[in-house]
Amino acid sequence: MNFTLQISELMPLAPVLIVAVTAIIAMLLVALKRNHTLVATISVIGLNLSAAYIVWQFWQGVQPSSVMGLFTVDPFALVYMLMILIAALACCTLSHAYIDSFKDSKEELYILLLSSVAGAMLMVASTHYASFFISLEMMSIPVYGMLAYTYQRSQSLESGVKYLVLSATASAMMLMGFAYMYAYTGEMSFTASAMKVVEVIHEPLVVVGLGLVVFGVAFKLSLAPFHKWTSDVYQGAPTPMATFLATVAKVAMLGLALRYFLTSGTLVLDGMMTVLTVIAVLSIVFGNLLAVTQVNIKRILAYSSIAHFGYLLVALVSTDVSSVSTITVYIAVYVLTTIGAFGAVSLMSSPYNNLDEAESLADYRGLFWRRPVLTATLTVMMLSLAGIPLTAGFIAKFVVVLAAVAATNWFLAAMIIIGSGIGLYYYLRVMVVMYMTAPSKPRIDAQGNWGQSAGGIMVLAAALLVLLFGIYPEPVLKFAELAKIAVVQ
Repeated sequence: MNFTLQISELMPLAPVLIVAVTAIIAMLLVALKRNHTLVATISVIGLNLSAAYIVWQFWQGVQPSSVMGLFTVDPFALVYMLMILIAALACCTLSHAYIDSFKDSKEELYILLLSSVAGAMLMVASTHYASFFISLEMMSIPVYGMLAYTYQRSQSLESGVKYLVLSATASAMMLMGFAYMYAYTGEMSFTASAMKVVEVIHEPLVVVGLGLVVFGVAFKLSLAPFHKWTSDVYQGAPTPMATFLATVAKVAMLGLALRYFLTSGTLVLDGMMTVLTVIAVLSIVFGNLLAVTQVNIKRILAYSSIAHFGYLLVALVSTDVSSVSTITVYIAVYVLTTIGAFGAVSLMSSPYNNLDEAESLADYRGLFWRRPVLTATLTVMMLSLAGIPLTAGFIAKFVVVLAAVAATNWFLAAMIIIGSGIGLYYYLRVMVVMYMTAPSKPRIDAQGNWGQSAGGIMVLAAALLVLLFGIYPEPVLKFAELAKIAVVQ
């Protein structure tokens, strides 16, 4: 009886359980016989099954349900889980080609990836301080190993150690913030604490606790002034793992932050909107200005992500629980575009055994004359990140500006426009380099049959979707409207 009851209680988390079981199967396969392609294939199958189950749940109709008082599985959680799974599938596909020539064990990477994905999926369903912290660490700890996986590259080790130290510091800050909040409210559930936080907000330690939580979230989302780690970690990480950090980890943290801010009552507190506005403006300014000075494409994308999450924060400041779809549209387009941009970099880097990557802009000089289709793909991604019309990036920025204008946040709307104008410079610089005269002997190049590989097909599909959603945005807008946060007691 008890066993049946426990299973029925856990069934709403079936997509997470599928990923967890896939990770266990991958472990058993590694223990029995090492086979890189087999483990990668099993990982992809498991992620696809989990995504298919979520689609089936939407088809049947989603009934919000609480799991042990720690998680709420509602349309919002399922939409963000689906985005996490899509991004993880892209990272898994890119990883297979990237580390295929790696001399040491390859299979453990997929165990780490699956474990982190399971944690990320739990994050977006968390409604309790305990599940907040545990799922966050379940997502973060495998990432340390993933970033440092190609340890023969000193930059990869440096990336993993930097993220380990700084991420652990941010997690400790959040944990202390939770302790202060719990000490004065006596509640650990987001919704339960919402009723009491207003009564005790005058207490200095409550303000400190809330500040520690906000700063920890800002670090995980690489928002200014907690952004310094981003460029170094992205540059040193293996490109597929940098993609994972830029997509899966960011979507999970954003989904958790949205649920926390919108259900815990913190957004209505005096000064909270001011703090978030300052962080948004700093992120837009620093992200764009620092990207202008870079000649490394991974660092450009890192600083670009800081600016983009500044735009997302503008949407949060300008929105409420009934219009989360604005943020969901932006993050969905950001994930798709980031997968395509980092995917192109990964395809340029993967065929080589010299542990080097195509990360300098000089490596892309004249790429059009050697790889015209790959150049067109990367051009589409740069145009989308810049927010040029007829790309999905334009639709995403348009809905965020529209939200800011509807909320009469004219200053923030102007900041988005100014930031996009600055961003246009460094995105165009990447494109111009690719169409310049090619060097007589390129230092590094993509494989001749890159478009026939699984990673190449995935990158091409991402480019086509970016163009499709830019011309016909209805599907992504309908998808975002599904993300509705439910409060289940």
